[in-house]
Amino acid sequence: MAQQTHSKAIGYILWIFGFMGAHRFYYGKPITGTIWFYTLGLLGIGWIIDLFLIPSMDRSASIRYSSGKIDYNICWILLTFLGFFGIHRFYMGKFLTGLIWLLTGGLFTFGVIYDYWTLNGQISDVNKSN
Repeated sequence: MAQQTHSKAIGYILWIFGFMGAHRFYYGKPITGTIWFYTLGLLGIGWIIDLFLIPSMDRSASIRYSSGKIDYNICWILLTFLGFFGIHRFYMGKFLTGLIWLLTGGLFTFGVIYDYWTLNGQISDVNKSN
C-alpha cells in the first residue's frame, strides 16, 4: 500500500470551499478544480457529490504522488496562505524561484496560479530526487 501523502481532514476542510475547487487542486485535479472554480462546483451539485468522493481522491493521490521529506500538507498550506511570497518554494528547496516569487508577488500572480496547477507534481519530483 502506498504511503499517505495527503490528508482527508485537509481535504474535507478544503471541501468547505469546494465551490471554488480548492479540494480538487489539493488532490491533483487541476482541470476539474478550474471547472469547479468557474461554475461554483457545478452549481453546487458537484460540490455535494465530492463530499462522498474525497476518500477515493485521497487514495488516488497517495498512489500517484511520492512521499518523502517534503510534506504535501505543509506545502499546500504555505501556498494557500503565503504563495505570493514564495514561502512554499523555499520550503521545497527552490530558493531561486522562491526569491523571484518573493520579489514579484508570486511572479505577478501567474506563478501562484501555475503552482496551484502543478504543486503536487513539483513536490513528488523533489521527493523522488531525495
